[in-house]
Amino acid sequence: MQIIGSVLRSVIYSVRFRKYPKGNDNIMKLLKLVCIGVLGTAGFVPMAYAQKGGGAKKPTPVITTTVIKSEFADYIEALATTKSNESVVVTADESEKVTAVHFEDGQIVKKGDLLVTLDKTQEEAELRAAMALTAERRNAYNRAKGLSGNSALPKATLQTRLAELKQSQADTEAIKARLKNYEVRAPFDGVLGLREISVGTLVQPGDMITTIDDLSQIKVDFSVPSVFLTALKPNLPIVGYVEAFGDREFKGVIKTINTQIDPVTRTVRVRAILPNDDGVLKPGLLMSITLSKNQRQSLLIPEEALVKRSDKNFVFSVNEKDGALIAQQKEIQLGSRQPGVVEVLSGLNEGERIVSHGVSKIRNGSAVMIRAEENVDAPLKKLLEQNAQTSSNAGE
Repeated sequence: MQIIGSVLRSVIYSVRFRKYPKGNDNIMKLLKLVCIGVLGTAGFVPMAYAQKGGGAKKPTPVITTTVIKSEFADYIEALATTKSNESVVVTADESEKVTAVHFEDGQIVKKGDLLVTLDKTQEEAELRAAMALTAERRNAYNRAKGLSGNSALPKATLQTRLAELKQSQADTEAIKARLKNYEVRAPFDGVLGLREISVGTLVQPGDMITTIDDLSQIKVDFSVPSVFLTALKPNLPIVGYVEAFGDREFKGVIKTINTQIDPVTRTVRVRAILPNDDGVLKPGLLMSITLSKNQRQSLLIPEEALVKRSDKNFVFSVNEKDGALIAQQKEIQLGSRQPGVVEVLSGLNEGERIVSHGVSKIRNGSAVMIRAEENVDAPLKKLLEQNAQTSSNAGE
């Protein structure tokens, strides 16, 4: 202000006491404009100063939440392909024509149900001949046995007749066993696939007739990094998701952990079993697997509440001071993370109120105004529900 006053006095002195030649009206006009500018500046500076220092800054509106303690766990995720509990390709053991088909596509069958009959005319004729020969040799043996009791027949002859009888009996049983190959039956309870043959088809051993799958439960094999090996154990609950079924959860348990670690990937293969009572799961689906480990009680906050500076993490705690709400910056130590949720190891207490939205607009010591308060953040609520479901599965 002193500088502005000095400039103004100099200008006024020049205008009043210095003489300018005639015709220099432009100089006079310029001096007048300078006076006006200086006076304007003199008026602006006090006004700006008054605006800057005059009135208190309004509190910054924020959204807050409360630090809670709840069940928390670390999660391991993997991808797996669904498999039937049991699955085989149904084939014939003999080379022969199909005489009858006893099933339809997709039919549910029981173990032992007849599926296909092959032409067995020749084998049945051989069986009748073998049975007739067996009966004949049995009679011959019985006659020889009766004669040998009177010493009328050498003992060697009796032994020969007995050997012939046993040979005939063995041949008969072999033909009966082979005849079973001409009737193709279901090896276990399951669902048949598509029929690949018709009546009159000449099938060869190994030719596909159909498939059968036991879908009462589904196997999933997946790989887990070996660093999690100590967390894996039989009957550990898992949850599977398939894109085709949206958010539907398929719950199961670990059945087996492989005895070997892959030396290249450093992973271990794990097999889990999932019930499939409604039969919606089919073999070959891509399934996302989630399993939990190290369940514990932890302090949880929304991820939006974090302020990261260098390698440190902070939150703003909201406390009342002199009738106003003040944001206080606090350094915290973090644990595990889940989508939208962070575990706090130290630096906060249960029930403490922190800023969850609006952290970029405030500083340490800023006055704040609570626009809204969240009891439980949406991602946190979803995680808590998931933890509760996982815990109930483990209890079952």
